[in-house]
Amino acid sequence: MNDAGCRFPADLIAALPVRLVPWFLAEKRDLEWRKNPTPYRVWVSEIMLQQTRVEAVKPFYDRFLSVLPDIASLAAADEETLLKLWEGLGYYRRVRNMQAAAQLIMTEYGGVFPQEYDQVRALPGIGDYTAGAILSIAFGKPEPAVDGNVLRVITRITGSEANIDDTKVRKSMTALLREVYPADHCSEFTQSLMELGATVCLPNGDPRCLFCPMKQLCRAFADGTIDRIPVRKPKAGRRIENLAVLILRHGGKIAVGKRPESGLLAGLWEFPNVSGSPASAELKKRFSVHTLKEAGTAVHIFSHVEWHMTLYEGETDEFLPDFRWLSPEELQRDTALPGAFKAARAIALRQNTARGGRKRR
Repeated sequence: MNDAGCRFPADLIAALPVRLVPWFLAEKRDLEWRKNPTPYRVWVSEIMLQQTRVEAVKPFYDRFLSVLPDIASLAAADEETLLKLWEGLGYYRRVRNMQAAAQLIMTEYGGVFPQEYDQVRALPGIGDYTAGAILSIAFGKPEPAVDGNVLRVITRITGSEANIDDTKVRKSMTALLREVYPADHCSEFTQSLMELGATVCLPNGDPRCLFCPMKQLCRAFADGTIDRIPVRKPKAGRRIENLAVLILRHGGKIAVGKRPESGLLAGLWEFPNVSGSPASAELKKRFSVHTLKEAGTAVHIFSHVEWHMTLYEGETDEFLPDFRWLSPEELQRDTALPGAFKAARAIALRQNTARGGRKRR
């Protein structure tokens, strides 16, 4: 069944549900989305958890569900509300895809989340892993959810040094896991694999092997190869982009602009900025600034690029037409700014607060 580079011993795979399901039921974390695992709640949690830690997701999940509790409300939400609820999670394409999928569910499935794999997989923003997670956790179907955590768990237990970035490895593992799904505990088995990878079989050489329910069978533990499994291809280095970011004020308001509708942070609000390291004179001329001062630096890391930002504060004599001008309250309450501009927004809000305080005195 498997290519030579990605064989996983069938006996070890078969032992997984027998050992992991009871362990999960006894040791699982108390997470809000596990209390009532409807398709919508599972879906929202799984999309939020992509590229994001559980502890970071918790407050966002509660806030999102309080405003958009179901598919219909997500489908009908206006963009500003949607993006503001997602602010701080990053990867905003995720929530836009969620809304597109919700709108499709409303029109094609009468607002009822589909239950067939091909239908779920065809929804915007849903890949093999998320489809498997929703179908197994919410619907109790034997559909594996294989991501980096599960790949790490299985390759360590089986002692496999197959490259987990190879799609053949993922497909082989998915097929083997599907064969051993326990009919009455599909949800628990999927979550047990997730839980083991998240709390015990940790990455970067820091697993908690003594607490692992699979330690007696784990080949990497027995062979002392935990630190070199899983095997991955080397990551390409991130390129560095320099950026001058301007906190531009006039009349007690702050300028923000919209990014292009395609590319990095597509369609989101941002502070005025210029690529590279322009001279102060260039910034003054470009944004009609009559006073300008440097306010600090910040770095933001994306998956393939790092922004190295120099932050400036400036005053202009007019409301420049290329921007939306916001009060500090509007900037804080209503406007979704990417996390990349967190430091700039903090300076904008802090300075406005300080000025307001001086004026009152």
